[in-house]
Amino acid sequence: MKKPLTLLVKIFVLAMLGFAAYVWLALHWSYSSGERAGLLQKFSRKGWICKTWEGELLLTSMPGAIPEKFEFSVRDEGLVDELQRNAGRKVILGYEQHKGLPSTCFGDTEYFVNRVSMFTE
Repeated sequence: MKKPLTLLVKIFVLAMLGFAAYVWLALHWSYSSGERAGLLQKFSRKGWICKTWEGELLLTSMPGAIPEKFEFSVRDEGLVDELQRNAGRKVILGYEQHKGLPSTCFGDTEYFVNRVSMFTE
């Protein structure tokens, strides 16, 4: 009776370690990275259980065109103050895209901002 129980415990522990390794890999290995420039329209903390910082950047290709929205998440608390100060201004956001995250506790989007700079013309 004791052997099947220890086998189940070992399988459970291996499954949890495999899941933890998958989440770590998904968070630290980016699918793509780049920069987006536009008007920082919205930045707020939201979520029922897992509170995350989410924002919206309006991208305009030419004057008079309908702007495209770039929705992003922020995991770095050091960038939060800078983004809040620049709400309503043109900024350049550096980001990494992380596909396959298992829940929205890491962020509502798959785009995670890792740097912010002011847009200069």
